[in-house]
Amino acid sequence: MTTVRKTYKPLPMEHYIENYAIMPAVDDHFRYCPGCGLGLAQSAVVRAFDYLKLDPSKIVTVSGSGCYAVMGQYIKAHQFHGPHGAGAAAATGIKLANPELTVICLQGDGDAVSIGAGHFVHGARRNIDITVIVFNNFVFGETGGQGGPTTPLGSKTETSPYGMIENSFDICQLAIGAGATYVARSTVYHAWHLTKCVANAIAHKGFSVVEVLQNCHELWGRRNGMPQASQMLNWYRDDSITVAQAKEMSPEQVKGKFVIGEFVRSDKPEIGEEYAKLIARVQKKG
Repeated sequence: MTTVRKTYKPLPMEHYIENYAIMPAVDDHFRYCPGCGLGLAQSAVVRAFDYLKLDPSKIVTVSGSGCYAVMGQYIKAHQFHGPHGAGAAAATGIKLANPELTVICLQGDGDAVSIGAGHFVHGARRNIDITVIVFNNFVFGETGGQGGPTTPLGSKTETSPYGMIENSFDICQLAIGAGATYVARSTVYHAWHLTKCVANAIAHKGFSVVEVLQNCHELWGRRNGMPQASQMLNWYRDDSITVAQAKEMSPEQVKGKFVIGEFVRSDKPEIGEEYAKLIARVQKKG
């Protein structure tokens, strides 16, 4: 079990750009909406890479479909852009084929726990050594803001103009229930906290999940009284509590808050290592 250092002095942006970023061409631009939380999330991911001193030539990012999916194009690492929802499955294959690689599965909430829910929970069950970073903006953003599996009860979306009546998934609880051995949540407002969660997840041996609460003020905030990025960021700031604080509060007091921090950090056999042992055992028998 590895824990990253507790302190980190951010370096000038030029350092991260030079070592971990691929900038858009001069006649192009970042394909995020102005003020989108994905830019802040991407910064946290590359700071975590730098913090761990990872070699970009040994990192693979895996993505499917969603607003977030272009992130892999902006990170200096190998990239696999596959089918919608199949990120965890593809990442599993890459890790089993080459255990020396650091495999980071970048996914949106709809990608990971809607169409990709089966791959997500079975990756957790197997405890494959990959990191899944789920960018949760409460809607299917790329296709216009339809309600999804994490849309808060009662909130308005393109397909729930009178308020969502379906219960939402708690991504962290879903991951814990499926067997993930590292599970954490943070927000794009809490830049250093998010960086540390991502770094701890990558350093962890086993299936690790970081849920990133990320503002989509254009397609969710605008319909729910927060049309500016700053309004949603302030919401994350004001309504977030730590795991330790939540334990001292009643369920009624915790309701409606964003509980951030590490929920699970445990050790259990990792499927890649178990698979290698199985091969060795069978080959020995001849």
